[in-house]
Amino acid sequence: PFKSEVPVNMENLPVNDGNGQSYGYTLYETVIYGGGKFQTKGHVRDRAQVFVSTQSVGFIDYKNQELDIAEVPGYRKLRILVENCGRVNYGTRINDQRKGLVGDVFLRDVPLRNFRIYSLDMNSTFVSGLNSVRWSDVSEEDRTGPVFFQGALEIGYSPLDTYLCMKGWKKGVVFVNGKNLGRYWNIGPQETLYLPGTWLWPGVNEITIFEEEVAGSSLYSVDIPLLGRTQYVD
Repeated sequence: PFKSEVPVNMENLPVNDGNGQSYGYTLYETVIYGGGKFQTKGHVRDRAQVFVSTQSVGFIDYKNQELDIAEVPGYRKLRILVENCGRVNYGTRINDQRKGLVGDVFLRDVPLRNFRIYSLDMNSTFVSGLNSVRWSDVSEEDRTGPVFFQGALEIGYSPLDTYLCMKGWKKGVVFVNGKNLGRYWNIGPQETLYLPGTWLWPGVNEITIFEEEVAGSSLYSVDIPLLGRTQYVD
């Protein structure tokens, strides 16, 4: 982790040979005393899940910029997991596309200080590094995120195009054989992710999922896309 007195946006983190972080998630961690009104004042780009100790206390985005943290005596760890949801690539705002925490966040109107910042850019090096960690079997209690899951998809001699059905999952990212397949979100309308056959090989294929909220009980492939409500336009 990188230590900083104040929040630092992902592009200015001292990672990737000084080039900063371009995409993915950034985790900000500090210590608070007591509780009260937590405010971001528009400094979260783009969406954040807030944790006190290990308990999720809510989400922050451009619409909801504050939440209440229960008053409990003593010191507790505050974690803010910020997702980069994408950037515009045109117009006058192109140089304003900074992600993560782009300014101070506040508890009881006092700016928080002394952060430990973790870059979770989810690039190929990051994902391949997950193979060196110790994985454990999943139980019903293990389905609450944020958490990584890994499984295997076994395929015959000639892999064809397919679609991964994300029904039952909430929000996250899917990787296939180390490649970023895409993001999913249960708000829809899309319920499947297109998986080209060229990404697969005969035998065992590795499926890795980063789930932000609550994982589904299973993952399966289907032969047609499920895109939600569709309408023919003449």
